Amino acid sequence: MTDTLLTLNAGSSSVKFSVWAAAAEPALLLEGQVENLGPAARLVIEGEPKDVREIGGADHAAALTAILTAISPTLDGRRVVGVGHRIVHGGVEFDAPVRLDAGIRQRLAALIPLAPLHQPHNLSMVAAAAEAFPGAVHVGCFDTAFHRGHPWVNDTFGLPRRFYEAGVRRYGFHGLSYDYISGVLARDYPDLHAGRVVIAHLGNGASMCAVRAGRSVGSTMGFSALDGLPMGTRCGQLDPGVVLYLLETGHGADEIKTILYRESGLTGLSGIGHDMRALLASDRPEAMQAIDYYVFRIRRELGAMAAVLCGVDALVFCGGIGENAAPIRARVLQGMDWLGLSLDAAANDANAREIGAGATRALVIPTDEERVIARAVARAIA
Repeated sequence: MTDTLLTLNAGSSSVKFSVWAAAAEPALLLEGQVENLGPAARLVIEGEPKDVREIGGADHAAALTAILTAISPTLDGRRVVGVGHRIVHGGVEFDAPVRLDAGIRQRLAALIPLAPLHQPHNLSMVAAAAEAFPGAVHVGCFDTAFHRGHPWVNDTFGLPRRFYEAGVRRYGFHGLSYDYISGVLARDYPDLHAGRVVIAHLGNGASMCAVRAGRSVGSTMGFSALDGLPMGTRCGQLDPGVVLYLLETGHGADEIKTILYRESGLTGLSGIGHDMRALLASDRPEAMQAIDYYVFRIRRELGAMAAVLCGVDALVFCGGIGENAAPIRARVLQGMDWLGLSLDAAANDANAREIGAGATRALVIPTDEERVIARAVARAIA
């Protein structure tokens, strides 16, 4: 019976999983996620139709238990030989996938302050999976790795140089997604892959990346996963003076962390939540204001990424919002003729791959971080 690989992608509000037949190019057997972690979580197994199971209150540990139960019929005696894990932060040291032993995990735990919303869950998932599959090879794949070749000017802050040497620098995130999209471009659009592409990963976490010839040269995210675009619950770009003000007016560090990571972004601006579908359907002015700000920041950063690249040959939308929210894509592209971007409204409404009508291509490409992870595990085993 075929050996299998398992991938686990623990986000701030969900855990994605997939099961693969082990091969040089892994073949997908099953995928899904536990979403809406909290009091009303549910497990979704992709397929036609989707299998949706309400599981009630669940944290990340309970999510893994539900996942292991859900995949057991697919495993059906198959041996899990490798488990791949998304690790948000690899710091300066980790710029490629790595086998996860106790020493590596300890070094990654030291990076928790840089990604407090993700890194603890990533590492707890590693520990739980290592207990569930002690004979498997466990591999960490890093969201920061894709950006480690940044030019120095895109890697640093205007702080005393000693801080840069100590690791205070712009890391960038969502690298697994950008890696996958760059691979699709290399396969299907080699002319674009060789050129200048802005990739917009728009989801509960959101960022944009300037890519030249398949390599990251600029990112909207920086030292932490807070910077750049507003996100589901994270603030995005913020004047550091605001943090100083909050400290000086009696807010503690933990309270500020909660505000910036969990109470801001679309949730804080709208007062409704971070689900873009709900915001688009709402008639509350706060919902429209939150969307207005979200779109404004995407458009602003698109101009910045175009400047980094000295022009743009293509804009690629990916992520849950980028792939599914046609009204957001339309608003981003409105009036962008100066960049050669214009919208084919019918193609956009149909969620077609090519939605542009101008000289600069506009594409919608579903991302697949799990496949990037599965390929890394297969290479590690080989």
